[in-house]
Amino acid sequence: MLFLFSFFRSYPVPSITMLLSLLLAGVVEGFGLVTMLPLLSIIVGNFRGGENVSGIADNRAGQVVVKVLSLVGLQPTVPTLLAVIVLAILLKSVLVLLAKKKVGYTVAMASTDLRLKLIDALLAARWGYFVGQPVGSFTNAVATEAMRASNAYLAGSTMLAKLLQASVYIAVSLIVSWKATTVSLLAGLLFLVLFTRLIRKARKAGGKQTLLLKKLLSQLTDSMQSIKPLKAMAREHLAKAIMVEETNRLNRALRKQVFSKEALKAFQEPMITIILVVGLYFSLVHFKIPMAEIMILIFLLARILFQLGRVQQQYQKMVIFESAYWSLMDKIKEAEKEREPVQKGVVPDLKRGIRLENVFFSYQEKPIFKNLNIEFPCRSFTALVGTSGVGKTTIADLITGLYRPQHGEVYIDDIPMSKIDLRQWRNMIGYVPQDPLLVHDSVYANITFGDDAFSEHDVEEALKAAGAWDFVSSMPQGMHSSVGERGGRLSGGQRQRLAIARALVHKPKLLILDEATSALDPESEAAICRTLQELRHKLIVLAISHQPAMVEVADRTYRILPDGDVVLVADASQPAMDGRRE
Repeated sequence: MLFLFSFFRSYPVPSITMLLSLLLAGVVEGFGLVTMLPLLSIIVGNFRGGENVSGIADNRAGQVVVKVLSLVGLQPTVPTLLAVIVLAILLKSVLVLLAKKKVGYTVAMASTDLRLKLIDALLAARWGYFVGQPVGSFTNAVATEAMRASNAYLAGSTMLAKLLQASVYIAVSLIVSWKATTVSLLAGLLFLVLFTRLIRKARKAGGKQTLLLKKLLSQLTDSMQSIKPLKAMAREHLAKAIMVEETNRLNRALRKQVFSKEALKAFQEPMITIILVVGLYFSLVHFKIPMAEIMILIFLLARILFQLGRVQQQYQKMVIFESAYWSLMDKIKEAEKEREPVQKGVVPDLKRGIRLENVFFSYQEKPIFKNLNIEFPCRSFTALVGTSGVGKTTIADLITGLYRPQHGEVYIDDIPMSKIDLRQWRNMIGYVPQDPLLVHDSVYANITFGDDAFSEHDVEEALKAAGAWDFVSSMPQGMHSSVGERGGRLSGGQRQRLAIARALVHKPKLLILDEATSALDPESEAAICRTLQELRHKLIVLAISHQPAMVEVADRTYRILPDGDVVLVADASQPAMDGRRE
């Protein structure tokens, strides 16, 4: 019940409205059912005086109806009793509709809120958190876990609804005959306890589904991202083998769930029949209950047992899905724990440059830099070269504030990074990765990324600055032409130019290119290098590259050595030099 309490605490108003509506609906329905007692008493002759009943039924429930009607000035005649029954049914239907509407809206709201809460937590997490996380697990959480969690809430709410209705039926049934009701309930509870093993099996199967779906979606996402090289090497069958095995395991878990669910339904029907027969036997033989009361009692007991059976079925359904909720909440809490401390502070102008001073940085126990000193003056083009893993990208991450040094400091115009408004600083940065993400949309949408602050004129200027306007303007619909899935309608050089335009559209003061030309042909690379040469007069260009062409056009080139030292190997503003800089 901790799961339901968690949901009710998140949505108190709709949950309380739903419960009160259902409780009132049960009371109204119960009164309508009890009203049938004096009606049946008239029919079978338990009351005297014809349609206008002057006497009072021997049963307490019938007495309650007669007294309530007399309080409002009505006589318990057949038309009156029939009108009360019809009115009770109508009122009950309206109240149940209100309750179900609240439940339905809350279910939709819950799945949306859970997704948004996860997305907010993920986007606010520090960069280091994402390094060791499989992307597929986030996809699974948004796509399946949020929906399964809301289904668990729906099942739990339905369970409470059925429990409230059963409680009202039990109260009315106890008034009619507490002895027969008690015997029937004890027999029913005994059967329900016997079925708890099926509940435990369903819970276990639901937990396995949550784990297997998470693993399967992670593997599928990773495989789809690598599908081109896998197919090129005829290795797609290896990825398929892994996913087939996980899918078969998921199928086995689903089969166990289906068996537990259907077995519970199958066993409940004969259980209800047996208990009703027992109740009827005791009512007729041992308790000598009048026929009118027996008819109502059997109807009530049938509704009670049916609702209790539904309670158990919905509880089983809830425990199948609730593991997805706890898995999703764990992911949200984990991401929130890794929230990046984006402090408020000074907004830099970036008029002089950037420098890293006496920086020590390590990934866990692996030192990358022990005493790094390097600077990037304004209106310059700097290239960072070195073998893989020496820390070239780490320097860019330190400059953007994605990582913070353990010792030393990063300065922006002599202002330490620790005193800078990090979000404002990042708004001044344009970043171009090695493999830019292009969505299946127009050039315009890929440049603005949905930001309404940019006009078509801003996009055109960015495309021209990136050297992309010529090919974009020749496309069928210009900047509103589709780029295809992941930019498949464009060449590698064209995709990179659009990535540069996206980085330039908000007029940054620092442009970082992380191996942005490594996959391009020499002609495309040369064209982009010419573009960067023109841009260096307006901003700081920092290029991380292995390519000789990038080194040749840079104003200065630093080589990062495996021990973390930095060597200035070329400086266009000074004679060639080859020495270590502290």
